[in-house]
This record gives sequence, C-alpha cells and structure tokens, in this order.
Amino acid sequence: MAKTTKSRSARPAPKSAARKPARVASAKRRSPAAKPAAAPLDSVLLERIAHALEGISAHLAGTSAPPADAALASAEAFIWHPEGRLAPVPRVSRVDLSLLQGVDRMRDTLIENTERFATGLPANNALLWGARGMGKSSLVKAAHAHVNARPDVAGNLKLIEIHREDIESLPALMTLLRASEYRFIVFCDDLSFDGNDASYKSLKAVLEGGIEGRPDNVILYATSNRRHLLAREMVENERSTAINPGEAVEEKVSLSDRFGLWLGFHKCSQDEFLAMVRGYCGHFGVAIDDEQLEREALEWSTTRGSRSGRVAWQFVQDLAGRLKVRLDTK
Repeated sequence: MAKTTKSRSARPAPKSAARKPARVASAKRRSPAAKPAAAPLDSVLLERIAHALEGISAHLAGTSAPPADAALASAEAFIWHPEGRLAPVPRVSRVDLSLLQGVDRMRDTLIENTERFATGLPANNALLWGARGMGKSSLVKAAHAHVNARPDVAGNLKLIEIHREDIESLPALMTLLRASEYRFIVFCDDLSFDGNDASYKSLKAVLEGGIEGRPDNVILYATSNRRHLLAREMVENERSTAINPGEAVEEKVSLSDRFGLWLGFHKCSQDEFLAMVRGYCGHFGVAIDDEQLEREALEWSTTRGSRSGRVAWQFVQDLAGRLKVRLDTK
C-alpha cells in the first residue's frame, strides 16, 4: 500500500501550468510602439468627407433646399412632388381665354383678383366650385397666362399644381416658396375630402390660422364640384353621430370659409352651349353650315345628357375629325 501512494505523489505537474510563463513572456514581447504610424489625412479628403456627411444628414432629416430662382425661371408652370421637387412643365395644356363662354362674371372676377396679386396688392384665395365641365380649371390656367403676359408682370407669376393626394405636404411647399422673388399661384384641381380624411387640416392651417400663415408671395386657387369640399352624406353622417352635431360639422365646413373668393359655376343654357360650339369652330377654322352645326351640336348634347363647355369641346373634336381639320391648340 505504501508503494502505491508514493507513485501517485510523484506524478509530474500538469503541462498547462508549465506553459503559462511562456505565454506571459510572449505577450511582454509585443509592444504598441511596433505598429506602423497611420498616415495623416490630407485637407482635401477631410473636406470631402465633411461635405458627404452634411448631405447624408440633410437627407435623413427630410429637409429640401429651396429652389433657386434661376431654376424657377426655366418654366412658367411646375408640378409639385411631395418629396420636395418642383418639376417644370414645358407646355401647359390650356385654352384661350376668349373661348370660355358663359362664365363672363367669374372670368372677370378671377382675372381682377389675379392681377392684384401679381402686382403686389392684397388678393384672396379663390375656390371655383359648381357644375362639372364648365371650365373651372381651364379658367385658372387661362387667367394665369393672361396676367403673366402683362408688361408689368413679365413672367414673374408662376403656376404650381399640387395633386389632391399631396395636400399634406402643402406646408413644406410653402416653406420652399417663401424666400423666392417670384409670385406663385398654387393650384389644386378637383379638391374634395371623403370619409375620415384629415388632410384638410393641413390646408386649413396654410390658408389661415397657422403660426407662419400663407407667404405673401403665394395664393391658392382650388376647383371642386362641392361648395363645402365635403360630400353631402358625409355632412349628414356627422350630424347624426356626433354628440354636438353643430360643432362636428362646423369644423369641416369651415374649410371653405378660408377661401375669401367663391366663384360658382352652373349648368349652361342651350344658347350658351351653342355659343361655345361656334366659338371653337371659328377659332380653329372648322367650316360648316350654321344650321347643320346647330342641329348636330344639339343632338350630341342630347346623347350625352348634358350641356357644358367640356361637351362642346368634345363635339368640336368629333366634328373636326370627320371634316379632317387639325386642331392646333398652341
């Protein structure tokens, strides 16, 4: 038994313990001073890095630089994109002001308001509402072209179209335009709100009531088939379900009150419809016997179930096509 115990006590120490001093010695031999020194960055490279970081920071913050007036001088009309870009429109689709028949009072009122604004005088935001196809959007574009051609305006008035679904980005557009030397008509065609759409609140704040308010060099023109920009069933639903029906409806109906100028468009009479057709034919050189023209125009309006400027233009296009007459809309 004693011999067995002696042999066990004579066993050598584990190898791992013998290797520890070697590892320590190896670590001691390494020195930070042995690393090669990093080459200093030159000033040009540092400047490029700083510029790139500034660009990334501006992009992440969602900011957009104001458009330079040199860029705005490239066109008379633009389309607003909500990511912060104004796309120039090389050629605006418009009709001559003289071709807009049956809207004389609305035409004169809108032109007078636009002239005041373009020359730096006080003017109102305008809501053009009423019957479809009666030239509401055509009048806005024609009035802009008419006023912009005046010698005292000389192209200083720009037309910017914002789509209905981009109304929530309207405050960002106002920020971009505020510092410009130009004057702007911001135009929204077929503006209306349905259901639980709350984007009308952005429009209310820009029209009146916001801290910044509307810039002095911006005016808003909108067209709609609805006088209060809301569907009748939507208003009735608010009345029937709200605790205080008057307050619930008042908040949404008050949007149209923010437009200082209301211009109503109504269905035209038969004589006004024929005047529109004759005006188009005379302007584009569509030669046809007047009795035949009247008969075919009335038949066309009957088949369409409507009389309007749009229906008159559609008839003239059909007639010119049958007579092989080109319609130059420049």
